[in-house]
Amino acid sequence: MSSVYYTATVRLTAFAQGSGASAEAVAAEGGRGGMSPQHVVLVSRMAVPVRCEALTARGLQLPLASPVLCTTLAGRAPDRQGKVRDLYEFDDCLLIVATDRISAFDYVLGSGIPDKGKVLTQISAFWFERTRSVVANHMLSIDPTAFPPPAAADAGWLSGRSMLVRRTEPLPIECVARGYVSGAAWKDYVTTGEVCGIRLPPRLRESDKLPQPIFTPATKAQAGHDLNISEAQAADLVGPRVLTRVRELTLRLYAEGAAHAESHGILVADTKFEFGLLAGDGPPEDRLLLIDEVLTPDSSRFWPLQGYQPGGAQPSFDKQFVRDYLERIRWNKQPPVPSLPDDVVAKTREKYLEAFTRLTGRQLQ
Repeated sequence: MSSVYYTATVRLTAFAQGSGASAEAVAAEGGRGGMSPQHVVLVSRMAVPVRCEALTARGLQLPLASPVLCTTLAGRAPDRQGKVRDLYEFDDCLLIVATDRISAFDYVLGSGIPDKGKVLTQISAFWFERTRSVVANHMLSIDPTAFPPPAAADAGWLSGRSMLVRRTEPLPIECVARGYVSGAAWKDYVTTGEVCGIRLPPRLRESDKLPQPIFTPATKAQAGHDLNISEAQAADLVGPRVLTRVRELTLRLYAEGAAHAESHGILVADTKFEFGLLAGDGPPEDRLLLIDEVLTPDSSRFWPLQGYQPGGAQPSFDKQFVRDYLERIRWNKQPPVPSLPDDVVAKTREKYLEAFTRLTGRQLQ
């Protein structure tokens, strides 16, 4: 066990609930210095003590690095920012840079998780490669030397945490596949016996495996949590033929991912996919690409197969560990945002790395 002190200039945006603006819009507005009173921007220089065991699940030592919390390319600020990712526009392409920021309850927290952005990028690249036979995707390259010249000049720190992708028009829904009843789905089931209008069998327990996976679309909320909607509502947003296609793709991708993960000791309780439309002629259902991130600890609920026991919440490989800590300290989910203690940072990093090594069989680059 070693003590490592990370010192970084931290720009943290607390995305205000009920502000009527998306996380991306809030972050972009903050970058121009035009943040409204509904938003809080914290800029500070801080040394964060973090004790990390630099070991993967297979005992392979990884070098510890300072968390990357904000980015620029040759002095250029991101064209858009999400809670975790910074986006740079290059003609008909986008460069997506995954930082080590971590969010919970719709706010970016005051601590980064070292290597988190690399885990998200490299897991997504693994799945994009593996699922090309199911559906085309937006990934062009994760090799910084193949990036446009302004980005290629920063190949050193971009390596492992950045992806050049084709531009698309994202669909206004998230496509969620659920193989187990947990989280928000469990709450809905207890109340109504249904999830997104789908009637489930009676007497299910929390974390029970469903008879078959279900497709549960959600809206992309402009503020606060995404909202579960029915398939009929989703069809109104994207059209019935597009919805039919993304439902089919979502369930195929989930089946592929869940089978692979289970063979490596991980249960995928649920996950969300996003799709975008390529510009051009032809039916929109024929121009769909898989975009964003795929089967990562941020977009999925990963449980260890060993010890799985329905009837309650399960231990996980995702940021539920962070959410549990915030609940324990009774944070009111309003600014100012808390920082995470060193043990929570270390444990969260360990979980992300373990998920990566189990799923890919690779070392983090």
